[in-house]
Amino acid sequence: MTSSQAETQESASLVGVKLVPSRQLNLPTAVLALAAHADSSRVYAACFDGGIYEVALETGGLTLMGKHTSYASGVCYLPRAGQVISAGYEGNLRWFDAASRKEIRTVAAHKFWSWKMRVSADERFVGTVTGQYTAGGYKYEPAAEQEPSVKVFEVGTGKLQWAFSHVPPVLSVAFSPDSRYIAAANLMGETRVWDLETGKQAAAWTTPDFTGWGIIKSHLYVGGIFDLAFSPDGRDLLQCGMGPMVDPMAGNGKQTWQRFAWQEAPPRKVSEIRAGESGRGLMEVLSFHPSAAMFVMAGRLAQGTWNTAVFDSATGRLLHSLDTKMRVTDAAWLNGGTKLALACATSQGKKKDGRCPDFGHIKLFDLQRPPA
Repeated sequence: MTSSQAETQESASLVGVKLVPSRQLNLPTAVLALAAHADSSRVYAACFDGGIYEVALETGGLTLMGKHTSYASGVCYLPRAGQVISAGYEGNLRWFDAASRKEIRTVAAHKFWSWKMRVSADERFVGTVTGQYTAGGYKYEPAAEQEPSVKVFEVGTGKLQWAFSHVPPVLSVAFSPDSRYIAAANLMGETRVWDLETGKQAAAWTTPDFTGWGIIKSHLYVGGIFDLAFSPDGRDLLQCGMGPMVDPMAGNGKQTWQRFAWQEAPPRKVSEIRAGESGRGLMEVLSFHPSAAMFVMAGRLAQGTWNTAVFDSATGRLLHSLDTKMRVTDAAWLNGGTKLALACATSQGKKKDGRCPDFGHIKLFDLQRPPA
């Protein structure tokens, strides 16, 4: 059987895949990032109130591990090290021992927000990206960065290993599966990839399909690439965000993803979301299934029928979609890929009896696959 025949057979076996809601856990504050423990009995939630919480999935019990002084924007669990690393809008990275839930260290990574944070598969590096969009000229192009927008720290020591320049704001970051490369992408649809062995830039390209010029209410660039994911074989780079729109306040650009063969010269777009399969809204999450056969994309819905969808990795075909009725900020596969946890947020309601209604949520789904 050839590789193309194997891919066709695998794609056919995905017909009928569904995400079936199984449970919802409510938190008092919005969940902005999520990481699963190796045993899938608990997850770690980075939250709107700055807190990093361990959440028991069976009971919904919360344990506060520590707090950032602003929104907590990222969290990763390191199974081999037994540690949790978090990031916040105050620009700090914080390390915790997962067993004792005690803080190990804090590193001041940025002077501005940490938009997104990721840890390499070998647990050697933690990468974080930053940058503020301010007008750099009369065309409102972004001003030059005030500090390196992409930073890579050693997990074991917290020491800065690399600092790379990009055009701010840089909104997304990802490590290659072999931990050799780091990719980062920004508001303007520009993606750059660096080699972590040499520190040299390995690839760069720009796509206009994630950025637009706002002409209604406010004049500025809007959109951006909000998440990145290397394909499990490391050959391609998937990116998601929101297509061009003219009203910055509407948030109704096209829900979109694109896939690039980043090692080619120049990098080549190999696939993208199919016509008629998307609505409008900001897509913030990309995550490949552990089998590599499919990936999930999710975010906020402005117009259309879904804000969470599963796609066939080989063909890019939409397999299943649903509307969670709330913003999705992150995703984590559980139990080897048989379950999916989504980090979610709803609008913060008015206080009643001295407290606000819960506006953070973790939605759990069973991945239903058709019989073989």
